[in-house]
Amino acid sequence: MTEEQIKFLSLQDAMRIVAAIQEEEDIQNPDKRILTVYNHDDRELCWFDYDELVEAVGPVGKGELKSVVEDYILHHIPDWAMDI
Repeated sequence: MTEEQIKFLSLQDAMRIVAAIQEEEDIQNPDKRILTVYNHDDRELCWFDYDELVEAVGPVGKGELKSVVEDYILHHIPDWAMDI
């Protein structure tokens, strides 16, 4: 069995559909944070585990973390988000 390859939107398409990235508490695990991505209709597009995301972006200065995380998310919006 093979894993399906995830296709991501271009940065331009992601910037066009993403309205907000909101840090939230995981309902099933209150000690865990997630970043939920919303479109302009306030519909949830996808979400990212905060700890996994920080690990993926690697070490960055505290003052840079927010912009680096936002940039990472915008480059990793799945193409199926256009259908929401």
